Amino acid sequence: MQNNAIWNLINDLNKKSGITEILINGPKHVFVERGGQFIQLNANLPANDIHAFITEVANMNQKVCDKDNPILDGNLPDGSRINIINEPFVQGSPAISIRKYLKFISSFDQNPVVFGLGPKWVELLRAMIKGRLNIVVSGGTGVGKTTFLNLLINEIPKTDRVITIEDTLELSINLPNVVRLESGAKALLSKSHLSTRDLVKNTLRMRPDRIIIGETRGAELFDLLQAMNTGHEGSMTSVHANSGGECLSRMETLFLLAGFEIPLVVVRKQMASAINFIVQLGRDNEGNRVIQEIIEVCGMEGPTVLMQPLAERIDGVLQFKGLAPKSFDVLQRDGGLPNNFFENF
Repeated sequence: MQNNAIWNLINDLNKKSGITEILINGPKHVFVERGGQFIQLNANLPANDIHAFITEVANMNQKVCDKDNPILDGNLPDGSRINIINEPFVQGSPAISIRKYLKFISSFDQNPVVFGLGPKWVELLRAMIKGRLNIVVSGGTGVGKTTFLNLLINEIPKTDRVITIEDTLELSINLPNVVRLESGAKALLSKSHLSTRDLVKNTLRMRPDRIIIGETRGAELFDLLQAMNTGHEGSMTSVHANSGGECLSRMETLFLLAGFEIPLVVVRKQMASAINFIVQLGRDNEGNRVIQEIIEVCGMEGPTVLMQPLAERIDGVLQFKGLAPKSFDVLQRDGGLPNNFFENF
């Protein structure tokens, strides 16, 4: 491990600030992402070191990555997420993508302006968690959905029992009563390949207060919405989408993947009754990860899901849109917001 050029490169880059991704496309094609921009490094990595690195990472994650198992999702010792796609499904050299674990972002207390927030917005987000409102974190690739989920999870009361389901363990959780489930197949440990949906179904038998799915990608959304609607308030997930409206459309599609013949209006009613807020993440003009919108889901009007924008980023600042949320009673009674909270923006 110490004499491997890949590990040496990662260790060197760990000492530099602002790097969010390390991408190895081949021995001479190594890139890092900093401030939303890709920068090519002057590198020449031995091919043998690349293959040895892949084997070591696979062993660390108790998985296999070879021609018969060409894709690996896992973690590095520092918590960074890694994806590898091996030959023959990639030309020339295995492709390695490492998403850095940002250790300095661990709580709102330590980072009060993280994601372009301010104290008032942090207070509101904390009230959402304390008030047990269901939140969907929406955003495109690399905008910090997992990091933001970690910040929200850090606000969950330590008296709550939390069950998490992830494809690969990425969330950083410091709660006493937590069970972490992983749906990624562990080829070396089990012949049973349980899907995320299988684990969500089983979660309902485990007496959770809150259910958290790292990222919803398929039919498990159906079971998560059922859980949100039947006593598991305060649950959370993330969805890959570029806007709040696209997030709802994406969830409609995922819901229907469950295979039930359900009218679209019924699907929308399920979503409208289960989801309280969508937090849309993105990047600003300088490439920083920020909250672009906070949207409240307000029920149905005919066949349409009603959405009310609570906040929108305008001229680089997250600004209140002027209408208090319909769930303000809950935010006040259970979340601890003062009566005049929205008068002071």
